[in-house]
Amino acid sequence: MTRTTPTDSTYMHRTVAARDGLREHFYADEKGLYREKHPHQGENDYSYLWPLSQVFAGTIDLLGLDSAERFDEDNIRDCRRAVEAYWNEDIEPPGYDSYVRPPLGEGDDVFYDDNLWIGLSLVRFYRMTGDEDALARAESVFEHTVNGWSDDDSLPRPGGVFWTRADDNDDRNTVTGAPGAKLAANLAELSDDQEYYLTWAERMHDWVEDSMRAPNGLYWDHVNGDGEVDKAQWTYNQGTMLGANVHLYRLTGENTYLRQAERIADAALEHFWSAGRIYRQNLAFNAIFLKNLRLLQAVNGDPTYVDAVREYVDEIWETYVDPETGLVVNHDMLYYDPDAPTPLLEQASLVRLCALLADDDPEVERLS
Repeated sequence: MTRTTPTDSTYMHRTVAARDGLREHFYADEKGLYREKHPHQGENDYSYLWPLSQVFAGTIDLLGLDSAERFDEDNIRDCRRAVEAYWNEDIEPPGYDSYVRPPLGEGDDVFYDDNLWIGLSLVRFYRMTGDEDALARAESVFEHTVNGWSDDDSLPRPGGVFWTRADDNDDRNTVTGAPGAKLAANLAELSDDQEYYLTWAERMHDWVEDSMRAPNGLYWDHVNGDGEVDKAQWTYNQGTMLGANVHLYRLTGENTYLRQAERIADAALEHFWSAGRIYRQNLAFNAIFLKNLRLLQAVNGDPTYVDAVREYVDEIWETYVDPETGLVVNHDMLYYDPDAPTPLLEQASLVRLCALLADDDPEVERLS
């Protein structure tokens, strides 16, 4: 099959198609909530927070694109309102449950990484709309994250942010420490209390760097209470650590952080673009990684990064997407049975990936 070279307008068309597929097939009702899968199979009425967090992030990605009135603040505020259906005021400090709270649902376990994805999107929402309530909520999410910092010095590799608030969990993860550092660095840029947030950004960053960095320059997944390290290397862990370094560089002006971000980018591209490893990672993980790669490009101007993004997005669109519906339909390499329903998480991530290329020169604030 001969493939044509996509243009900026092609990526905008793909973004619109993916977004329309998301709204048409997953949108649940006027509450702004979404279904977990398409077709809906009648289990939960609404999605879990992790997929919704990527819908929220993708909706913010669309704000400001020069395309259509469908990408306006009403859509984002609709999604922002839906996120609040997961907020749990009954815990201290409060945070987001992994499922909708009463009266829409019964809530579920609280995951620190779920909260951090929302916190990072709230910061971008604030940057782009000036909504002070969103910034205040992002600060609350960070205080929730600080609550998850381990102060048990008897644990192997002491420190780190736990994965969940569950009593039986003792895992401390890259996916909590690195996004925590990134959120703290963002808040340091925006807050009057820069020293507080910068201190936490450096502390969380340093724990991941000292405890989770592998010999190949990438980051392992987590360590448990017995000191056993899960050595899986997921793209989103590399991306959030890369992004944390970019923000720390912007805050401090220390070139060490920029060099570290570039080192992570080079190591990740070498590893994941070898032997097709990138296509054996979840779309959501890759969307987060590539978003942070574009953030680095916005700072250092390296054009090779967008080439990697384009190569991946083109292959995904040609191989895994039904162009008539804009839906991810062939996900046999993405940890799903190819005959299974399309997951909301994958569809939202497709929107995010296409939007990365619909804007040929995104500002740092849109990528943060």
